[in-house]
Amino acid sequence: MITSKLPNVGTTIFTTMSQLAAQTGALNLSQGFPDFNGPQALLDAVGKHVANGHNQYAPMTGLPALRQQVAAKVARSYGVQVDPDSEVTITPGATQAIFCAIQAVIRSGDEVIVFDPCYDSYEPSVELAGGRCVHVPLGLADFSLDFEQIKAALSPRTRMIILNTPHNPSGALISRAELDQLAELIRDRDIYLVSDEVYEHLVFDGVPHVSVLAHEELYQRAFVVSSFGKTYHVTGWKTGYVVAPAALSAELRKVHQYVSFCGVTPLQFALADFMAEHPEHVEELPAFYQAKRDLFCDLLAPSRFSFTRVAGTYFQLVDYSQIRPDLDDVAMSLWMTREHGVATIPVSVFYQTPPQGQRLVRLCFAKREETLRQAAEKLCVI
Repeated sequence: MITSKLPNVGTTIFTTMSQLAAQTGALNLSQGFPDFNGPQALLDAVGKHVANGHNQYAPMTGLPALRQQVAAKVARSYGVQVDPDSEVTITPGATQAIFCAIQAVIRSGDEVIVFDPCYDSYEPSVELAGGRCVHVPLGLADFSLDFEQIKAALSPRTRMIILNTPHNPSGALISRAELDQLAELIRDRDIYLVSDEVYEHLVFDGVPHVSVLAHEELYQRAFVVSSFGKTYHVTGWKTGYVVAPAALSAELRKVHQYVSFCGVTPLQFALADFMAEHPEHVEELPAFYQAKRDLFCDLLAPSRFSFTRVAGTYFQLVDYSQIRPDLDDVAMSLWMTREHGVATIPVSVFYQTPPQGQRLVRLCFAKREETLRQAAEKLCVI
């Protein structure tokens, strides 16, 4: 009998809840994907490039035109110049990018600091590289970094810290002051960063996204990961990218070429065209999703859920302590799906050790207005 390399991994909660939503006919506010299509011009471009014969392997590092558009977007968004040839790598999704970054530098016995609640792909990737995750909880009230706990978690074996901003599932943002503090803490240590910034353009209320790309000191040791799927409403395209200094990009590419070699060619052509022709899409995205957040929160205001409007991402956490405090969040999510027709995600699954008594579930508002209104109507009668 085979001995599993990931004995603690089973079917993810995201798959479980989406399947349950399909079985019960519930509105699926669990898994993080839109129920609307990407821009028509982007969709049309795919068909054009498929018909024009762009169906063979792309370059391993990504289509040059798309890497150039990523570099141009980085310059516009953060005032930073990166080399599209040596610092930008196109990958089949951000999860694959994170996996390759971890495999590139983590060796047996290394430790990686992750912040709970954290995205579920980080730890298996570290374990497959022979490393071990050290879980540091974020602040209970605001999901902020606790630098005393980070300092206590550092050891001679610490080789990487994984950041996530805007943060899934909480929507919290990391500030420039926090990045400065982190830089000071690890300045004299041989520690790399993975900065998971897939929601970089979903930041609200006029607050700018603070990217590791714009932090000159931290960027020198960082793999910064983002997602075309999140930015252009096409999560099923599974296309992302990594921006990293040339030396780190070279190591990441050594892994990437043997995991997938390259991403899907016509999708890369289409994205390059759309980014060149519609740079305003990225600029308009915060207002687009803030309108959805505000509509959803306004509709939930009469409910018995309590919440603070998220600062970023397309997820809204809600506290159900006043409704069913007797249920843990997994049981609550199952109950809401089966009995009230709204599928959600329990926040405890993002923790190694969930906080005692926490009663939070995550709702995705990357949905059409009709879906949000129907979901809020159901939630308000719970």
